[in-house]
Amino acid sequence: MRRKNWRMVIAGLVLIFLALVFFFFMLSVASKSNDPAALMQTVGTVAGAVGSISLVMIIIGLIGKKV
Repeated sequence: MRRKNWRMVIAGLVLIFLALVFFFFMLSVASKSNDPAALMQTVGTVAGAVGSISLVMIIIGLIGKKV
C-alpha cells in the first residue's frame, strides 16, 4: 500500500497557480517593454519550467511512498 504525499501535491498545485499568475501578469506588462516578443519568450520559458516541475511534484506526490 502506498501513502500519498498531500503536501507535495498541494505545493505543486500552488506552483502551477503562481506560474499562471506570473504569465498573465507579465502579459499585461509586455506592451510597455522595448522588446515584447523577447520578454514573452523568456516569461514563457520560466512559466513552462515552473509548470513542468510542479506537474512532476503532483505526480510524485500522488504516487506516494510505501508504508
